Amino acid sequence: MVRRKPLSFDAVRELALALPDVEESTSYGAQSWKVRGQLVACQAINKSAEPNSLVVKIPFEQRDELIAAQPDVYYVTDHYVSYPSVLVRLSRVHRDALRDLLGMAARFVGQAAKKKSRPRKRATSRRVSADSRR
Repeated sequence: MVRRKPLSFDAVRELALALPDVEESTSYGAQSWKVRGQLVACQAINKSAEPNSLVVKIPFEQRDELIAAQPDVYYVTDHYVSYPSVLVRLSRVHRDALRDLLGMAARFVGQAAKKKSRPRKRATSRRVSADSRR
């Protein structure tokens, strides 16, 4: 079996910035990637996370599926359990799997950001003058 080199945050940057609408930023002082200001992924800096882990925002259902299928790659700690996200061990994830996961996260966050930015329809009251009723 050929051992591959673990992925670095430089590889994460390359994969994330190749996606539409993703820009590099920081979150809590850590390197992060966002869509329309909303977090897609960032370095896991909480002390509960293993070193060299990435936090990726995804729906809870997908998180559960990933952890069930590959618990050696994907995990969650008590700190992150309430957030729609999964922790990824960069030392164990395959580059193609991470690219796909980041794409899923960017779509998930992008859809949520679009819903938030849609203008709400405002209820307007129309005054009807006596002249216009005739």
